Amino acid sequence: MSKKSKKKASLKLWIEGARLRTLPLAIAPVAIGAGVAGELQMFSLPLSLLALAVALFLQIGVNFANDYSDGIRGTDAQRVGPLRLTGSKSVRPAAVKYAAFAFFGLAAISGFAIVLITSHWWFLAVGALAIFAAWFYTGGKNPYGYAGLGELAVFIFFGPVAVYGTAFIQIGRYSDFAMLGGVAAGLFAAAVLMVNNIRDLELDKRVGKRTLAVKIGPRWSKALYFAMLWVPFAILAPLPMVFPATFFTWLALFFVIPATLIVATAKKPKELILALKLTSLAALTYALFLGWGLATVVFVLGS
Repeated sequence: MSKKSKKKASLKLWIEGARLRTLPLAIAPVAIGAGVAGELQMFSLPLSLLALAVALFLQIGVNFANDYSDGIRGTDAQRVGPLRLTGSKSVRPAAVKYAAFAFFGLAAISGFAIVLITSHWWFLAVGALAIFAAWFYTGGKNPYGYAGLGELAVFIFFGPVAVYGTAFIQIGRYSDFAMLGGVAAGLFAAAVLMVNNIRDLELDKRVGKRTLAVKIGPRWSKALYFAMLWVPFAILAPLPMVFPATFFTWLALFFVIPATLIVATAKKPKELILALKLTSLAALTYALFLGWGLATVVFVLGS
């Protein structure tokens, strides 16, 4: 194989290891937070882009961190789904760990830029906590992802923290819409992790990874997944009466309905890979249209 071909193959490995298909979960809360700022006519493109950079770098960082930590523990040896760099021995474990730290560093730099612009210095603590949570999800001696707390952490950081944070750096105050949107985004993010853990349930049980799905079993895991997937639409239901453009958020059902049917009827782990992708696309569709709908300020009531 030529040098050029080797470099190309290596780059392809790293791109696959970054799990770009998970990035909609990073984009979604920023889109909603930016929409909340737009609704109040306080939208800032530079701040929104910096918030997006923080979210994307953290997501890629946590993907590499999980790859490294799960790989050295041996829990990825028989994983169903996308390639794992460490578990497949395609890349040296140390290189994967350094990649995780590099992206955490980029997230920290982007976050520090936000703090310098807004003077919200307490965001440094939030950023540090987010990086800490990203690493210790599967890293360290007692990873909380192995204790059934993964969905809760994902809900918090990819939901209220990310949405409220994106909105707050622009509007500088509390917003009900930011919190409601944060809950919706967090539920979708937790649903993605839940369906992933349902897929890996038997393997995780064998290797001692006590995810929430392992703890409560497939039946209750599926029930919880369905709740995570559908509650955001209960949150959405009254919004079109005030913000008509948010009606288009219902288009996310085109992904939610088939995802629900797949998880309800799947017999083999591989069948859930499509449901995982559909859930991620549903999260992004919901967030983009909700953010856009909020920013399109047309008040029907009182007009």
